[in-house]
Amino acid sequence: VQLQASGGGLVQPGGSLRLSCRTSGRNSDYTTIGWFRQAPGNEREGVSAISAVYRGRTFYSRSVKDRFTVSKDRAENTFYLQMNNLRAEDTAVYYCAASRYSLITSTWSQRTQYEYWGQGTLVTVSS
Repeated sequence: VQLQASGGGLVQPGGSLRLSCRTSGRNSDYTTIGWFRQAPGNEREGVSAISAVYRGRTFYSRSVKDRFTVSKDRAENTFYLQMNNLRAEDTAVYYCAASRYSLITSTWSQRTQYEYWGQGTLVTVSS
């Protein structure tokens, strides 16, 4: 499975961006798509995740809940992270990742659960 993230850029505080993650390879090789981010000096953290198989199974970290929305277009093998009301602390490189596991609340944000990673896209929130 290959993943390609795109859509990052510079945005002012309070603004919005939509990240895309396009996958290629066998759809049967993954069940969950996760979004992670890594700011300079920080560890990579889970932001959100979505089941590629089951409808409505989504997960969010506390820091982005009610601001970010994860979605999918399974026909296009593309997954999205809509980010609204962005803050300076959202500045990071954002990665999408794929897991063969059907992840749950206690596991979706664990990096070790994901076998495939995209290259990352930089989001900068600054005035």
